[in-house]
Amino acid sequence: MHGRGDDHDHASAAGAAGDPPVWAPFRALGAYSQLVWPAIAGSALLGGYLCANAEWTVAAYALYAVAYAAGGWEATRDGFRQLLRGRLDIDFLMVVGAIGAALVGEFAEGALLLFLFSLGHGLEYLALSRAKSAVSALAKLAPKRARVRGADGVEREVEVEALSVGDLIVVRPGERIAADGEVREGRSGVDQSPITGESMPVDKEPGGAVFAGSLNGDGALLVRVAKPASDTLVARMIRLVADAQATKSLAERAAERFTRIYVPCVLVVTVLAIFVPPLAGWLSWSEAFLRAMSMLIGASPCALAISTPAAVLAGLARAARGGVLVKGGMHLEALGTVRVVAMDKTGTITRGKPELSALSPLPGVDENELLRVAAAVEQSSSHPIAKAVVDAATARGIVVPPVADAIAVKGKGVEGVVDGVRAGVGRARLFENNALVADPQAEVLARAIEAQAMTAMSVVHGARTLGAIGVSDRPRTEAADAIRALRELGCEVVMLTGDNAATGAKVGADVGVTTVKAGLMPEQKIDEIRALVASHGAAAMVGDGVNDAPALAAATVGIAMGHGGTDVALEAADVALMADDLTRLPFAIELGRATRTMIRQNVIFSMGVVAVLIPLTLFGIVPLTVAVICHEGSTVLVALHGLRLLSRRDRFARKDRVRGA
Repeated sequence: MHGRGDDHDHASAAGAAGDPPVWAPFRALGAYSQLVWPAIAGSALLGGYLCANAEWTVAAYALYAVAYAAGGWEATRDGFRQLLRGRLDIDFLMVVGAIGAALVGEFAEGALLLFLFSLGHGLEYLALSRAKSAVSALAKLAPKRARVRGADGVEREVEVEALSVGDLIVVRPGERIAADGEVREGRSGVDQSPITGESMPVDKEPGGAVFAGSLNGDGALLVRVAKPASDTLVARMIRLVADAQATKSLAERAAERFTRIYVPCVLVVTVLAIFVPPLAGWLSWSEAFLRAMSMLIGASPCALAISTPAAVLAGLARAARGGVLVKGGMHLEALGTVRVVAMDKTGTITRGKPELSALSPLPGVDENELLRVAAAVEQSSSHPIAKAVVDAATARGIVVPPVADAIAVKGKGVEGVVDGVRAGVGRARLFENNALVADPQAEVLARAIEAQAMTAMSVVHGARTLGAIGVSDRPRTEAADAIRALRELGCEVVMLTGDNAATGAKVGADVGVTTVKAGLMPEQKIDEIRALVASHGAAAMVGDGVNDAPALAAATVGIAMGHGGTDVALEAADVALMADDLTRLPFAIELGRATRTMIRQNVIFSMGVVAVLIPLTLFGIVPLTVAVICHEGSTVLVALHGLRLLSRRDRFARKDRVRGA
C-alpha cells in the first residue's frame, strides 16, 4: 500500500513473492496478524491522549512513545532499508513526517499518523489476502489421500503425492477427485466449477477427462491418473496465478517510475517550505516546520501506490474464479485494450472433434449397411475421421465386422477386406487405377456433401458402390453467443484457418464471423496477427493447437483453450479459458476493461487528494491532524474500491449450459 520498493511492493505482499514478515507470536492469527501492531499503536495513542488531558505528562509521553514504536517500526525498517539502497520511498516520507511532528511538540498527531499508516497497511494486507485466497483455496479442494485399485483388485489408500501416472483410483459418489485423469469405468455428473468455471455438472463417461478437486456426483468412477500431483491443472493454476501476482502490471511500473521522481521532489519542496518562509519573515520557524510536515504527509502518494495492485490482484482472482486464468497483471490490462479478436477455427470455434454428419446411400442401399461397411474399413485407422465413422456406427448399435488386410493410402483413404470382399472408403482418387471402381453417382453425392463444407468419402464394397458419407467438425454450442457478445463489446472478430475457403466460409456463417482468412500456414497466421495489431493497436488471438503457438505469442494477448488446448499453446498464451468455453472470452475482456477503469479512477482520486492537500497544508488552511486523516483515509478507500472487482457480476455466464458439452 505505502510503497515498499521493488522487492517489497504490495502486489507481492499478498502474492507469491512473499508475505510481510510476521512476528512469531502473531503467526497464528494468519491474515489478521498485520492488525496487531496497529491495535497496539491505537490503544497507546488513546491512552496517551487521555493521560495528556489528565495532565499525566510522563505517562502520556510514554504511551505516545509506544504508539510511535508499534505504528512505525515496519515503515522505519523498510524506509531506511530502501534509503541504504539509494532509494527514497513513501515509508521514508512517513517516518520523516512523524519525526517532524514530534520535533514541534505534536506528539499526538505524529502518533496518529503512524497508527493510521500501519492500520491502512494492515487492512490492505487483510483485503489482498482475501483476494489471494480466492485462488489459493483451490489447492485445498483436492483431497490429500486417494483410493488406489491394485492389479489384484484390492483397494488401498495412499497419499496423493505417492500417485503415479497410470494408477487407477476409485472415486465414490460425493467424493472429490484426487488427481487429473481419464475415466476408465463408470458414469457420473461431475461438478468441476471450481476448476473450469462451468456452472453445471458435466457428464463423464469412459474416455472423459476429470480434474483434481472436482466433486463427483451420484455415480462411482474408476479414473486412470494422467498427471502427478505436482502437475495437475489445479497445481498449475496456483503456480501461474502466484507468478501473475508477483508480476507488476504496466500501470504499477508507471506508478513506480513516477514515485521515484516524485518523492525526491517532495523532499526538496519540504526543505524549502521549512527554510524559505522564516528567512523571508513570513512565518515563525515552528509554524513553517509544522506546515512543511503537514505538506509532507499530504503529498505522500500512498493511495497511488496501492491503487493499481489492489485492482489488479482482485481482477486476477475474479478471472480465475470465473474460469479464466490470466498469467499477469499486464495481460489483464492488455485485455482491456483489445478491439479485434482473431480466432483459430479447428478446436477453437469448432469442437476439434470430427463427427459423422451425412449418410447418402445410393438407391437400394440401406443407411446402416453403408455405415457398417465404412466403419469396418475405418476401424483399422487411427485418423480422427475414421474414429468419427466408427463411433457413429457404435452409437447406432451396428455390429461392425472385422477387417483384414487393411491398407491406409495417404491422402486418399483406406482399403480392407470385409466379409471376404475387398472394400474401400475414400476420395475419388482412391478408386483411380484400382481394382475397386466407384459408381459415378457416388461422386455426385460426394460433391453435394462437400458443398455443405464437409469432408466427403465414397464407400465401395466389391463390385457394389454403396454411396457417400460426410464428416464435419461442428461449431461449439456457445461459439455464436460468444461472438455476438464480443460484437456487443465493440470487438471485431476474424477467423484464421488452414482449411479451404468453402469450409471456413460455412463455419463463419454458422457462428456469425464475416471476416474469414482461409488456407493459412502457421507463419501466415503470424503475418495476419501483426497486420491486425498494426491496424487496431491491439489484437487478441485465440487458439488451441501447436500450430497456433507462434500466433498466440505474436498477439497483444494470446488466449488458449485451457481444457482441450495443448501444453505448447498454454505455455505460449497469456490467458487460458479453462473450460474451453468461449463465453469466458467476452467476460475476460470486459473484466480487463473494468480493471483499467478501476485503476484510472483510483489514480485520479489518489492524486486529486494529494493535489488538494498540498496547497491547503502549505497555507495553513488544513491542520496536521486533518491532513493525516484525509491522507490515510484516501488510501484505505482506494484499496477497498479496487477490491470491488472481486464481486463483479458475470453477465456473459451461460444459463443454459448443456450437460456434458
